[in-house]
Amino acid sequence: MSTITATAHVNTTSALSRAQAIPWLVWGNVIASVCIATGLYWDISWHETIGRDSFWTPAHLLIQFGALLGAFGSAWVIMHTTFGGDPEAQSNSVKVLGFRGPLGAFIAAWGGGAMLTSAPFDDWWHGAYGLDVKIISPPHILLAVGIAGIMWGGAILAASSLNRATGSQRIKLQRIFLFVGGFIIIQGMTLKLEYTNRVLLHSGISYMVISIGTLLMLEGLARASGHRWARTIMTGVYSAFVLTLMWVLPLFPAQPKLGPVYQDITHMVPLPFPILLIVPAFFLDLLWPRVAEAAKWQQAVFAGISFMAILIMVEWPFATFLMSPAARNPFFATTDFPYFTLPTSPTVHHVFVRWEQSAGEFWRNMGLGFLFSVVSMWIGIYWGEWLKRVRR
Repeated sequence: MSTITATAHVNTTSALSRAQAIPWLVWGNVIASVCIATGLYWDISWHETIGRDSFWTPAHLLIQFGALLGAFGSAWVIMHTTFGGDPEAQSNSVKVLGFRGPLGAFIAAWGGGAMLTSAPFDDWWHGAYGLDVKIISPPHILLAVGIAGIMWGGAILAASSLNRATGSQRIKLQRIFLFVGGFIIIQGMTLKLEYTNRVLLHSGISYMVISIGTLLMLEGLARASGHRWARTIMTGVYSAFVLTLMWVLPLFPAQPKLGPVYQDITHMVPLPFPILLIVPAFFLDLLWPRVAEAAKWQQAVFAGISFMAILIMVEWPFATFLMSPAARNPFFATTDFPYFTLPTSPTVHHVFVRWEQSAGEFWRNMGLGFLFSVVSMWIGIYWGEWLKRVRR
């Protein structure tokens, strides 16, 4: 009798230990997100420093390692859930085309597949249409959609575990969820780099582009996490990541391999200083208890307008500072330019470019920025409410 009791106790303890453990695929998607974001920033710097190189650059390999980890890790979990005969795993899964697995795993597996497909597509694109230094191109869009699949798949996977967790496990999953959320913000802002160059930060186009989807991601993830300072934490992850690479990349020597070369390049060119998203995010977190009980449309209007207004109030004068001699040092990284930047470029001369051709066009773009911010917030509220209910 004592042997049976001891065996039951061991089995109960083992089951409890498994229940409290963080699923390994959640950690796998965290690693994949870090590798992809790091490789992506490194690759952009590589293009600006060295030029278009072979597929087998360290930056490309790091991106594709993240894709492989996300795709095959998720596929393994789907196969194990479908054919492994684990009733608990199957009860926490969804069914897609006859296969069973966590919803996040299906999304991440698809994202990894899209990323892996984008690699030969990108090579073909360059072969057919020549070299380019654009972030927005068809193969890059496919890559971005794939990256979003892995990162959002990882976030949904973490959210489903978070929504079932209690105690210390919930706290750990909450931190993981916010960390992954920070990398989702990083990816969103990476796609906007061409429109958030410091020379454009006194134009309406920058703020309009920033407003598109930013609060959708930020608010959706913040609501799902349930953390008091979620928005500040995620924008803090974005800021810390960009600053770290901005300071670390120039430590490595490099020279251009393509021409024409207009700048004297001796090291990796850093990417721009991060947009000050953390400031309006902090104010939203600070003020949120005052509007938490308001109607959702009121929350959307308040947060959307407040976020954009505070962002403009801090980013506009900060952009002026970045153009000043005081910012021309490695800390702010305003004196390193891509090898293909002409000596007559506004970036080199530290002067703003007026994107809009008239005051009317400027105020139209600014107005659209506030509108898109409110709409993004409104969608983000409902997106977050849905994420809070995900359990599979």
